[in-house]
Amino acid sequence: MPVLLEDHDSELHLRPGTTKSDIVAYLYQNPKWGYSPQDLKEALNIPRGTATTTLKRLYDDGYIGKTDDGYYYALSEREDIRRYVSSLNQVDRMFGHHRNPDATPEEREKQIGEGRTDDELDAELAELEDDMNGLNE
Repeated sequence: MPVLLEDHDSELHLRPGTTKSDIVAYLYQNPKWGYSPQDLKEALNIPRGTATTTLKRLYDDGYIGKTDDGYYYALSEREDIRRYVSSLNQVDRMFGHHRNPDATPEEREKQIGEGRTDDELDAELAELEDDMNGLNE
């Protein structure tokens, strides 16, 4: 996937659509709150072991902070991550409504060519081509 170089930070190792990215996005979208692994497991619908392991890695890599009693939070000084999450939010606003997994394509009342033979369709196509050729002359 190509990246816009002016906004690219080679030190930021996050890929949209991964658990790591989802956790970072969630924390940075809610910067005034600290979350336990259980909170994030429930909010993001991920397995507890995945939440715990990913949070530890994100903390060890300096992407997020952690309180003494085990709550994870967004770091105010990480402007690079804020830009990343802002970009994710912008893409979601632009295209997110198109990703409804339960959506099914609409069924047309009448399908093109329904009830006509191949010969009839070929004749109609030839007639349309003649009409187009007449317009181009």
